[in-house]
Amino acid sequence: MRSLPARRLAAVALTAAASVVALAGPAFAHVTVNPGAAAQGGYTAVDFRVPNESDTAGTVKLEVNLPLDHPLASVRTLPLPGWTATVEKAKLDKPIKVHGNDVTEAVSKITWTADAGTKIAPGQFQEFRVSLGPLPTDTDNLVFKTLQTYDNGDVARWIDETKDGQPEPAKPAPVLKLTKAAEGDGHGVTASPAAGAHSDSSDHTAASADAKSNDSTARTLGVVGIVVGVIGTAVGVLGLRRKSGGSAS
Repeated sequence: MRSLPARRLAAVALTAAASVVALAGPAFAHVTVNPGAAAQGGYTAVDFRVPNESDTAGTVKLEVNLPLDHPLASVRTLPLPGWTATVEKAKLDKPIKVHGNDVTEAVSKITWTADAGTKIAPGQFQEFRVSLGPLPTDTDNLVFKTLQTYDNGDVARWIDETKDGQPEPAKPAPVLKLTKAAEGDGHGVTASPAAGAHSDSSDHTAASADAKSNDSTARTLGVVGIVVGVIGTAVGVLGLRRKSGGSAS
């Protein structure tokens, strides 16, 4: 009978550990922009990485909204087999200057729709590549509010903005961080990984992406450490109670 409380304690500890893992899991399944950083004033190519979070349905449509408060004059999609991309434009309240010319409209949304027989199945992800530019110089990030539609009609709304000093929302919008362009970059063009260029700005972008990857790894190891610690404590307490019970007898 003396071992019963210890067993209950161990069960509680294991439940808490499982809760920690469950809460940490969704943080690694967001829709994201990769690489996550680029130089202000330049051009870059990014992938919108879309994981399928459903166990029973497939992703068949992706809608990425581009910020019109920091418009992008040049937006191009890379053809993706099995998917049809549609680009929508909107008039700007205030024209912007690009290479000395007035630009009065900009892309407001990109929609990828799966062809018949195509989807992002459970346990899979897909990357949708886009070239963007010139990137604004008056902000340090671009937020792309995104809708992910499944073939059962469910819609995941990745539209919440992360606020400094506050926990990350459940469905954060993809964010592209913008950094100061290095001196001597010319047009400040950020090379995409596929281009094979080795400029200062692309090195900085790669470093930022590596830092993001390292941060994700650190968070994973931290969660594992917490789980191991909780289980270890429960096992230790269980052992002490058994030892105590044995001494008393």
